[in-house]
Amino acid sequence: MKKLSVWLLAMLVALAVAGCAMQKAPAEQAVAAAETSLAAIRDIAQKYAPDQLQAVEDQLTAMKDSLTKGDYKGVLAAAPALTSAINSLKSAAEAKKADAEAALAKAKDAWGATSTDVPKMVDAIQSKVDALTKSHHLPKGVTKDDLASAKSGLDAMKAAWSEAAGAASSGDFTTAMSKAQAVKDQAAQIMKSLGMSSG
Repeated sequence: MKKLSVWLLAMLVALAVAGCAMQKAPAEQAVAAAETSLAAIRDIAQKYAPDQLQAVEDQLTAMKDSLTKGDYKGVLAAAPALTSAINSLKSAAEAKKADAEAALAKAKDAWGATSTDVPKMVDAIQSKVDALTKSHHLPKGVTKDDLASAKSGLDAMKAAWSEAAGAASSGDFTTAMSKAQAVKDQAAQIMKSLGMSSG
């Protein structure tokens, strides 16, 4: 009876070892496939979905650790979730890239008119500020504070406009339009405070 149980135990150990050996190759393949899939999208993911990429990288690291420890069953169990996470990451990064490209195209279209309008507004304010500075009497509704803030606002607008133009010349029309819009809004406020028409 003792002989039988020893034989049975040896048989079970052999089966377990064989089972592990049978799972090793698929586990290694699963890790390799995940690494290849992730490598193919890493650049776009890094740019458009970095947080999500980090989470997927962590999942892959955990799976590789399981493989190193010989937990082939664990690797195979984790593989479907990782594959799904990589697919989600790919979709998210591609969607964000498409959004960014659409926003860039829209900003590029808008830049043409803006690059003409905003300098005109700034020049008009400069002329008005120069005229008011020379004048002994400020028009009704315009205070000395309005004029002082218009002067300091002009410097800020010129600096911001220079940054916007620089961004546009380097092809970053999204940033250029964002900065240009801020200048435009500030210009409109100053024109209003000086009693100018912004139309």
